[in-house]
Amino acid sequence: MKILMLYVNRFSYKTASKGLEGVPDLDEENEFKNAVVGFVHLEEKDEESVAGAITKLIKNLKWLAGKWNTKTVVLHSFAHLAESKASAETVGEVFARARARLEASGYTVGETPIGYFLDLHVDAPGKSLARVWKSF
Repeated sequence: MKILMLYVNRFSYKTASKGLEGVPDLDEENEFKNAVVGFVHLEEKDEESVAGAITKLIKNLKWLAGKWNTKTVVLHSFAHLAESKASAETVGEVFARARARLEASGYTVGETPIGYFLDLHVDAPGKSLARVWKSF
């Protein structure tokens, strides 16, 4: 798994076009403020230990959210950080289970739609720990 985490003052998206066949038609947009956005790339090897991938993802998102004193997290599937890719189904499962655990811990969790190219708007401060990269 590779994760690029950004603390953002504001993050918004709008669905632009489908990137995967078989995903439902969506015309969706959303905006989040004072949030940690995880650009998450799950690899084939993560399919062998989904529970471990979920734990690592949650631990890192909560750590950065704590540094910024926010309880808002956005999960964004970003399959451009490594050559190997997990299936869209695995990504969906990891995100659903991570979301449930984060919400149970008092976090507000947003999620961008999997299988879509998105128009993104990112407003991130130029401060220490506003951008953090992790590879597992």
